[in-house]
Amino acid sequence: MNRVRVAIVGVGNCASSLVQGGAFYRRSESTGGLIHETVGPYRVCDVDFVLGIDVDRRKVGQPLTQAIFAGPNNTTVFEPNIPPSAATVIMGRILDGVADHMTEAGDRGFLLADQPEPSQQDIVAALRAERVDVLINFLPVGSQDASAFYMECALEAGVGVVNAIPVFVASDPVWEARFRQRGLPIVGDDIKAQVGATIIHRTLSSLFSSRGVTVQRTYQLNTGGNTDFMNMLDRNRLTSKKHSKTEAVQAALAERLADENIRIGPSEYVPWQNDNKIAFVRLEAEQWGGVPMNIELRLSVEDSPNAAACAMDAIRFCKLARDRGESGALIAESAYYCKHPVQQMSEDAAVTLLDARAALQLDAAE
Repeated sequence: MNRVRVAIVGVGNCASSLVQGGAFYRRSESTGGLIHETVGPYRVCDVDFVLGIDVDRRKVGQPLTQAIFAGPNNTTVFEPNIPPSAATVIMGRILDGVADHMTEAGDRGFLLADQPEPSQQDIVAALRAERVDVLINFLPVGSQDASAFYMECALEAGVGVVNAIPVFVASDPVWEARFRQRGLPIVGDDIKAQVGATIIHRTLSSLFSSRGVTVQRTYQLNTGGNTDFMNMLDRNRLTSKKHSKTEAVQAALAERLADENIRIGPSEYVPWQNDNKIAFVRLEAEQWGGVPMNIELRLSVEDSPNAAACAMDAIRFCKLARDRGESGALIAESAYYCKHPVQQMSEDAAVTLLDARAALQLDAAE
């Protein structure tokens, strides 16, 4: 049997939606909502979540299938009865993975576990014991040192990586070279949503460019009530996030905008929104004869399930690349599924390359 064994760092809302989705598609055999039904030989039901790593006392030591429903997670529960598994959540390293204000927010923030923090060797041993194929990084935005710690663990343990957060690893030449030298694939950085604010913003920007309409100014303002938005109240943690989202849109424009004419990023934490994200997108432009026009859009979407579809594909593509001995940043996969890949390209170009690779990989697997 072809299996994909996955470890999750950061058992938050995105992890919850991902694990719930795995159970949902295994139970229902539905294909609705999937970007790719199969990736090479791998179906969604072939993905096993075998290990969780977190620092919250409501999750550490618990079965993974229960920990995903523990606070402060507040995403939609669409698959409440997940069959139990042997996967548990172990204690991780805190480092810069938890902002100070998040430990002062009561039940809506992090309640740190009173357990010794593991060494690198402890995490490596856990990854090896569970025969992990792919590690997915769902740490909070701004977790630079913590992400580096887990990247070192993955390299030592011989594990492929999906870097779902805007800490630059796959797109960093030094890190990318280390994964290539170690013979390990990585997809990153900063996972896109299936149909989210950035992908819609990119699509509108591409449409304007392809129709000869010159974008002069644009913004994307986002609000939400999950721990991601609460974490980003510390503006010092936002540098890479804003850069990632901004570059994803700049890459779709015919001409790069000056910094003062583009504003993209989280705007406000609204507790009662929970995991619902509301995005406001505006583009101001000139068309024929310099005549002005503008478009405004409001998007309301459950944030974490929106990311899970891309994460599930990225995990399977990462495993497939590992099967074939590919290493370093996966170009097409990163471009299609991530906001800050090593090489930006249009969605159309990326999916064309991706589908071609999938067909070749499937032939090779057979």
